[in-house]
Amino acid sequence: MPSDEQLAVALLGRTAYGRVAASRRALPFLAFARHIVADGRILLRMPRSCGYHQACTGCVVAYGSDNLDSLRPGEEDGWSVQVVGHCEAYEPTPAELERFGPTPRLVDGEPYEPVYLRLEPRFCSVHGATGSLERHFRSTV
Repeated sequence: MPSDEQLAVALLGRTAYGRVAASRRALPFLAFARHIVADGRILLRMPRSCGYHQACTGCVVAYGSDNLDSLRPGEEDGWSVQVVGHCEAYEPTPAELERFGPTPRLVDGEPYEPVYLRLEPRFCSVHGATGSLERHFRSTV
């Protein structure tokens, strides 16, 4: 079985969106983000207009994603990943931009202007229903 960090990064590579948790004016908040995995790091794309990137840049944040929205009633193949690490502003390469795909046209009624961040995993946790992590591990190696 791989380490939690290896499994977390592999599972994040199977999803496109998640939530970043940070602190703004000493209050916690969650913000949505598009992500890709590149060289073991999590690259995030967020809307500039929300300003959440300002609270994330240069700080330790948590990022989480899961496959729970794709489960049908009665299925027990769910998993959830949380990655904690230092977050920095980032300039993606053309290949990474292509992997992110097109940006939304609007967010909250305003033109979408992307901001990119890089999260360096330091602590990872992975939780899964009975047998789900073993199946995901077998398909990642």
